Amino acid sequence: MSFSFGFSGDDIDNDNITESQTSAPPAAQPPASMSYSAFPVPGKPQLPATLHSLSDFLSQLPSKIAYDLLDIEATDAGASETQLRLPRRELWDVRVQLMAEDDEVANGEDRVDDGGLGKHDVKTGIYEGGFKSWESSIDLVKVLAAQDELTAAQEASSLRVIELGCGTALPSLAMFTWVMKRISRNQWHQKPLSFILADYNPSVLRLVTLPNFLLAWALENTHDPVLQNAFSIEGELELSPEIIQAFEQFLSSSGIHFSFISGAWSPEFIRCLYDLPAFSSNLPAPTTLMVGAETIYSPFALQAFTQLVFTILEREKASNARAAAYVAAKKLYFGVGGSLDDFIEAARSKGAVVSELREESEGVRRGVVHCILQDQGHQ
Repeated sequence: MSFSFGFSGDDIDNDNITESQTSAPPAAQPPASMSYSAFPVPGKPQLPATLHSLSDFLSQLPSKIAYDLLDIEATDAGASETQLRLPRRELWDVRVQLMAEDDEVANGEDRVDDGGLGKHDVKTGIYEGGFKSWESSIDLVKVLAAQDELTAAQEASSLRVIELGCGTALPSLAMFTWVMKRISRNQWHQKPLSFILADYNPSVLRLVTLPNFLLAWALENTHDPVLQNAFSIEGELELSPEIIQAFEQFLSSSGIHFSFISGAWSPEFIRCLYDLPAFSSNLPAPTTLMVGAETIYSPFALQAFTQLVFTILEREKASNARAAAYVAAKKLYFGVGGSLDDFIEAARSKGAVVSELREESEGVRRGVVHCILQDQGHQ
């Protein structure tokens, strides 16, 4: 199953890339205990949930990364206009890396240049759209700027940001950038901060998600001597072992940790999530923040995403964590059946308080909602 939403402006990448004829190898058979999965295809197994380490992804980076900058105008919690510039690795640069690797992806990883770098928005069960940036992710960035979750999180013992279906990870990139700015101004009271980035395709996490965070750090720290000559060519970051080491040292000294999970939304996904150190610590009263954009574009996706979100919300509630989810999506995905209204209805049926925070009426109608479990009250 492959389809394109056909909405002008949905894909905010500038690349015009034609579809390759390479086919994806079959995915590994998931465990028999799996009761639901993210994007089922009759007769085809889904990719099993798998943890990936930052060090493994860093070791697979090329010697340089090409990128562009996305400007987002937002209004912060103080009603001041602010402009955010987020880097995104160029898709043609992803293709160059794949060609350099001779299309051989380690550890049985799927070949994504079939659909991911082609004309289809989604190839169900093979590629789920993560190489592209979507308008709803920008809507979500604007909402996060207005809500100022980072200030609220200062009262918590730790902050855990989970981006489901992250792709280029614009919302998490925005939060990472805001944290770095606060660190530089000595306005961030250091505490454990975990970013858990989840995408169906491991190749998306490796080739765009992690490089985007590395780019964001480098662009925010150009004064660092190790980066002095790293931007000698505009739109390109030259990498060296010293730069990678400096990035890791920054994360360690700032108490920031990255984790990556690929595969289907499933009970195994939940087990992977709660096996992470961020969830095994005994720090009191943590904050868990889930974000997801364009994750409910079919009935299958809607059901699995909703089940996953509320499983996490319920577990966090049971552990006395402050937990919330921000979900951005189109009002209706024509031809495939998902809708934001259906998610709102499903969330309220599970006892959630759902606040509609943003609505876009120009072009394709979109919205952003905030969900918490009812007895937590509005926070």
